[in-house]
This record gives sequence, structure tokens and C-alpha cells, in this order.
Amino acid sequence: MDRSLVLRRAFGFIMLSAVLGMMAADLGAQDGGADVNRGQAVYERHCLACHGVSGRGDGPEAASLGTRPANFHRAVSMLKSDEELLRIIEYGVVFSPMHAWQGKLTEDELQEVLAYIRFISQQVP
Repeated sequence: MDRSLVLRRAFGFIMLSAVLGMMAADLGAQDGGADVNRGQAVYERHCLACHGVSGRGDGPEAASLGTRPANFHRAVSMLKSDEELLRIIEYGVVFSPMHAWQGKLTEDELQEVLAYIRFISQQVP
């Protein structure tokens, strides 16, 4: 198969996934889903130091970490389901600086920070 065709299909899949993610986020917001503004406050308190203001993995502590924090704008992050991201937030990532937030954040805070991560991942710099 032609490489350019493979790349176009992959790009199309990524864009479709992003659009479906935005639609799902909009539906959640309409149904009284997580509060993005409260999620921003949680993110700024607990996530910004590593993941950065815009979620690109370039926070003030990122350079000192052995493993670079996730960049929420990359396809690998955007394609993760909400359940996958929540699991990472709750339980952390083994052998990385991403530690578990279960027991430190409430269920509402977990949902709100996830909503905020989804929100900033859709923002263009």
C-alpha cells in the first residue's frame, strides 16, 4: 500500500477520534458532566508543575524528571479513552514519576481534572 495513503488514513483516523472525543465531551457537559473550571483548579494545584500550563509536558519540574511527562496534545494521549486516562490518574504509571492520585483526589476531582485535560488538549497554542 502506498505510504502516503497509509499516512492520510492514519491522519483521518486521528482527526475522527479527536472530533468524536470533542462531541463526547460536549455531551458530558450538557448532561451536567464534570466542571472544567474546577478541573482547571485541580490541574493547576497538582498537575501543572510536570505537565505544564498547556498540557504539553513542559512544566517547570519536567526537565528534572527521568521520564518526560505526557503531552496531552499528542495523538497517543488524545486517543486514550477516558477510562484509560482515569486509570493513569488514579493509579499512576509504574517506573515513572506519574504517581497515583487515588485517595488524594475525590471522585469528582478526578472527573473534573480529566475534563480539563480533555479541554486543554483541544486548544491550539
